[in-house]
Amino acid sequence: MSDIMVIGIAGGTGSGKTTVTKKIKQEFGDDVTVICHDFYYKKNDHLTFEERVKMNYDHPHSLDTDMLVSDIKSLKQGKTVNVPVYSFVTFSREDRALPVKPTKVIIIEGILLFENKELRDLMDIKIFVDADADIRIIRRITRDVKERQRDLDSVIAQYCGTVKPMHEQFVEPSKKYADIIIPHGGHNTVALNMIIEKIRSIKK
Repeated sequence: MSDIMVIGIAGGTGSGKTTVTKKIKQEFGDDVTVICHDFYYKKNDHLTFEERVKMNYDHPHSLDTDMLVSDIKSLKQGKTVNVPVYSFVTFSREDRALPVKPTKVIIIEGILLFENKELRDLMDIKIFVDADADIRIIRRITRDVKERQRDLDSVIAQYCGTVKPMHEQFVEPSKKYADIIIPHGGHNTVALNMIIEKIRSIKK
């Protein structure tokens, strides 16, 4: 393995994972590559659109984590990988992939990152971003309606039907695997500064 650093950033939907990721990326620029676990949702091309809409996308089985593990191993070995492109409008992968080259720091982001031991074992730093449930659901609704073209009723139904119970079953318990827990979401400046300094010290 190379001296590439892998950072896992997990936490519930709307907790502020992306905010933390962006701030680390801003600090280290081209030295950082970001890969979202969401990119690895399974294709499910054999299902109709209506069937794909009804699937539980908050269960670990909805993701091709084995592929992500393989890609992270390849990146750590200095190899370029082809990361799948997933559409949250069609609920399916697109017919293209994005080539991703290894960099000094690789950030993996996703709600279920710490649920998989093999994936956890590839991480040098595991960060869990925590936020109150009411804040998270507001952010989830805003994102899905504005960015993913969902209607409000379907977003609320999905949250109550799968997002909340899967959070309680898989996401929240995985917090125990974190090396660092950031309370109050992605705008915790003190915690972020500490993490950035920790990364800087390891990178030297």
